[in-house]
Amino acid sequence: MKDPNNKKRWIVDEAAAVVVNRIFALCLEGYGPSQIARILKTDKILTPAAYWQSQGKTTNQPVPGNPYSWVSATVADILEKKEYLGHTVNFKTYKQSYKSKKKCYNPEEKQLVFEDTHKAIIDNDTWERVQELRKNKRRPTRTGKTNLFSGIARCADCGEKLYYCTSKNFEARQDHFVCSTSRLKGKEVCPTHFIRAVVLEQGVLAHMRLVIACVSTHEERFRAAMGAKQKVEVKKELAAKRRQLTQAERRIEELDRLFKRIYEDNVNGKLSDSRFQMLSDDYEQEQEELREKLLQLNEEIIQQEEQAENIDRFISKVRKYLDLDELTPALLNDMVKAVYVHAPDKSSGHREQQIDISYDLVGILPISLLADLQNGETT
Repeated sequence: MKDPNNKKRWIVDEAAAVVVNRIFALCLEGYGPSQIARILKTDKILTPAAYWQSQGKTTNQPVPGNPYSWVSATVADILEKKEYLGHTVNFKTYKQSYKSKKKCYNPEEKQLVFEDTHKAIIDNDTWERVQELRKNKRRPTRTGKTNLFSGIARCADCGEKLYYCTSKNFEARQDHFVCSTSRLKGKEVCPTHFIRAVVLEQGVLAHMRLVIACVSTHEERFRAAMGAKQKVEVKKELAAKRRQLTQAERRIEELDRLFKRIYEDNVNGKLSDSRFQMLSDDYEQEQEELREKLLQLNEEIIQQEEQAENIDRFISKVRKYLDLDELTPALLNDMVKAVYVHAPDKSSGHREQQIDISYDLVGILPISLLADLQNGETT
């Protein structure tokens, strides 16, 4: 809220901040906006409009008859507000004309964000995990059931999500996942990658326990192993991306020169207006695409250069779960970005199925790396 003594300065309303933190925590625990709204209503938490009214402040939002009547749209809006990161966001809305009173929402790329203008309520890691979760929403099936791995489990071949399949008549051991591509386009496009939900959960739990045990026991070896792994992989990737970055910058400069040349040719009558328009449109489009590529490359380079810090952050996460007994939505959302399920292999006469877990901050940790940690063979 705005500081009553300085309208240009924002300060944190501590009571409201508690509710905001609770909403983000509930989201990390696997609850969706509708479920969170019901929890807040049951616990008699005032809606934002009702709260501001209770503080003697005016609000543009109508106060509901029931001051605890939260709706999913309000919760979703809170989960998407960058202001909770400590940022100020301008140009979120616009009017189509001065005659119109209706506000239209600007796409994110047209908004202007000023970072770290006030105290943050939500830390960056929590924000990113929640936004990732919001992209991979766990929608209940017709039976009303959901699964821990909905939105996280993916096909190792095509990369698409695995469908969670269940029925009111199914026992828990019968619930399963299948590749969405296979289901929609047929097995000839991608195999089914069928896996029972209980098997997936057991496999992931076992791997996470091994990771937590190895990393917590051999922190320095893990740092060294991940440093060596990333040094080889990242060095090549960074070199390639920096080359692409240089090429894109040079091409943008070259396009500026070309545009100037065709403009002069057009003014001097050497180039027709129609030809000038066609060329200038092409150059502008290419420049726009290159600028977008530059932004993406710069972001990727920054992320890869921060990987050393990511290793320490991952170790800090591991320390929170030293006594892991069971998987929960909150734990999965905190530790795991995706679980890749491979097609089953029956060549040995037994059904075997590989599962790769992509952990937040560090990616996939193969069994071979964990074995080396235990044996002290990382250098």
